[in-house]
Amino acid sequence: MTEQQAPRRRRHLMDPANPQPAPPPPGSKAIEGVQKWVLSVLVATTIFHLSAGLVIAAVFVDETNDAARIGLNVIAGAFGIIAVAVALVIHRKPLPSAWLLLGLVPTVIGLVICYA
Repeated sequence: MTEQQAPRRRRHLMDPANPQPAPPPPGSKAIEGVQKWVLSVLVATTIFHLSAGLVIAAVFVDETNDAARIGLNVIAGAFGIIAVAVALVIHRKPLPSAWLLLGLVPTVIGLVICYA
């Protein structure tokens, strides 16, 4: 029964068994924001280029094949919506948003070009 308890350490002293976490480097939050914007712009631009390629393909489809022209334009719009949705997910914004309507722009432009 002669167990000795470890002496209590004063609160203002460092405890080697429980070191304090290192503070984040200055400006690390700003770097994360820039990385999010760069990633979302790259992803959205890449997917919108795919969407534009589908619209261009719809323009070169035979004029008598309306189903293919409309189908390619609708698929282009679906990819546009996916591009906007991916950007929203990267920025941790809610998916049900009015911004998703921006993804339909390739469909509208494609249909205007095909049938004007």
